[in-house]
Amino acid sequence: MLSTDCHQETIFSFSERAPLPPEDRRRDPRHLTILRVGALVCEGGRELCLIRNISAGGVMAHVYSRRVEGQRVAVELKSNQRIDGEVAWVSGSNVGIQFDKPVDVTEMLSSQTMLDSGWRPRLPRVEVDRLATLRCGACVYGVNTRDISQGGVKIETDQPLELGAAVVLTLDKFRPLHGVVRWSDGGLAGIAFNQLIPFHDLMEWLNPNPGA
Repeated sequence: MLSTDCHQETIFSFSERAPLPPEDRRRDPRHLTILRVGALVCEGGRELCLIRNISAGGVMAHVYSRRVEGQRVAVELKSNQRIDGEVAWVSGSNVGIQFDKPVDVTEMLSSQTMLDSGWRPRLPRVEVDRLATLRCGACVYGVNTRDISQGGVKIETDQPLELGAAVVLTLDKFRPLHGVVRWSDGGLAGIAFNQLIPFHDLMEWLNPNPGA
């Protein structure tokens, strides 16, 4: 039985390196999150694992048997998708696996079939660290975005925001987004957008140079 008290989301990145151990995760910008159960295949058998972090270059997985650096393995994200790689690091029950060849993260996220193969349907939450401006009435504040989804954003701000206040968030190189303050606590606030950001637009903003 899979543990329910370990990490509950899969984090996506466009980086071509394997994910870092958990304590170094904040070094990587632009992540998308969805729960994902996968399978780890190696000499001796096949076992389920929790995919905690996946980039174009590799994965970080919560595993349930001992693994060693340099071990050859394959990761199955869907029944028809097997990716070969090598264990790059081991930290407790977490392992980092470097893929032999980079994978197309954008294709995985935009593919509708992923909902039939173990993904939890939800609006992906994107961890970001980018400056933005927030207009609330006649006041304009500088804020920092902490995470964003198609339906809303979490920001860091020094200004107290009134619950239910109508606001306009302007992100760098993106159109203004109208929304409503849903919560505010300890210098952080949550804003729900009046309209969902189209998935394609969000992906382009997150990864403006996918071929770079």
